[in-house]
Amino acid sequence: MINSYPQALTIAGSDSDGSAGMQADLHTFFARGVYGASVMTACVAGNSYGIHASVPMPTDFIDQEFADLADDYHIRAAKTGMLADSELIEDVVKNYQAADFGPLVVDPVIMTKHGNQLLEESAFNTLRTKLIPLATVLTPNFYEVQKIAEMTIHNDDDMIMAAKKMQAMGAKNVVAKGSHADNQQTTVRDYILLASGEGFWLSEPYHQTDRVNGTGDSLSACITAELAKGTPMKQAIEIAKQFVNTAIGHPIEVGHKFGPINHWAAQDRSYN
Repeated sequence: MINSYPQALTIAGSDSDGSAGMQADLHTFFARGVYGASVMTACVAGNSYGIHASVPMPTDFIDQEFADLADDYHIRAAKTGMLADSELIEDVVKNYQAADFGPLVVDPVIMTKHGNQLLEESAFNTLRTKLIPLATVLTPNFYEVQKIAEMTIHNDDDMIMAAKKMQAMGAKNVVAKGSHADNQQTTVRDYILLASGEGFWLSEPYHQTDRVNGTGDSLSACITAELAKGTPMKQAIEIAKQFVNTAIGHPIEVGHKFGPINHWAAQDRSYN
């Protein structure tokens, strides 16, 4: 039957080294048994040493990407990644609202896992006020939680409060990721707040490795893939947490410095 196979969409930048961004999303979609489509928002030149150049896509080109996918495919879930500026965020919001692409997973990509800010304040404010309210699932890292909720996280109660504040901004479900800053830690704990009001913690072993590029992209992409398959929200988040941890725990040697995670370590073969 036409368009019966589950399809998911990544709205993100293209990373030439394949470790993060759109490539990490498409790796994840493939590993979870979902066909991946893409709306390219930027092209990034880089490798395992770092990012060295980037070029944003014109908004009229992005508009055409959305239009072409809407005319032909049955996108059942979508996710956003790095959106460089306010104009781009507003254009993505406009196109997503006009399309029927299912639930939206927002990976805010505001700050790095080391706490360095990636977005200018004007773009952050646009993301906070226009994109986050559309989020079926919001997946900020530890530093992004603090930035979005405008508070410092000292303990579990703070994280719970921050998740509630982000849900009050319009995000239906929140995956507030815990800190990875302590090399002595043995686990990584994330707080999940569902649209139903249920809140719980997910914990997985901490792996001491520099093969962690694309972890945030892959977590949000895995949730997206599972939602595209019709997996219930709570289970989709749990699967994504396990998927990324398994991918980190079975590193592959690619590149000289900061390498990618291993998406195939937790591949779903049930669809074969």
